[in-house]
Amino acid sequence: MIRQLGPEDAEEYVALRREALLDSPLSFARSPDDDPVLSIDVCRERLRQAPDSVAIGAFGSGLVGVVGLHRDERIKYAHKAHLCGMYVAPGRRRQGLGALLVGAAIAHARTLPGVSWVHLSVTSEAATARRLYERAGFRAWGTEPDALRHSGESVTSHHMALALE
Repeated sequence: MIRQLGPEDAEEYVALRREALLDSPLSFARSPDDDPVLSIDVCRERLRQAPDSVAIGAFGSGLVGVVGLHRDERIKYAHKAHLCGMYVAPGRRRQGLGALLVGAAIAHARTLPGVSWVHLSVTSEAATARRLYERAGFRAWGTEPDALRHSGESVTSHHMALALE
């Protein structure tokens, strides 16, 4: 089942988010040491910010996948939403959950008045995710070398966008 998360899902979301940051450190800009969402109280507050900021979850035996979508707060950028924090637990990958999550995030973006673009960044470490985004219609528009560093490794970040119009 795919659905938008609410404050009541905060504990499961925090656990999955921590798993994601530990499992795939070069796929996320945040680390467990600096991610405010790993606080249950902060997470609950963020999950109350719909419709302009949402987390969408995939449920099996509990929360097994998640993706975030938030509209840019700055007036001159408010025509853009950003897809972020995409993660599916390793044991649940290759079952189509990623595509369902991305599809749900895009569908939600289409409900936000004035939003005409969805942007994201994906690292060179996450080639499978990049292919998923390309299948959903996202196109690369730029790259950032040495975008993230972790434990002596560096990765490139690919910036992608999807026009909703």
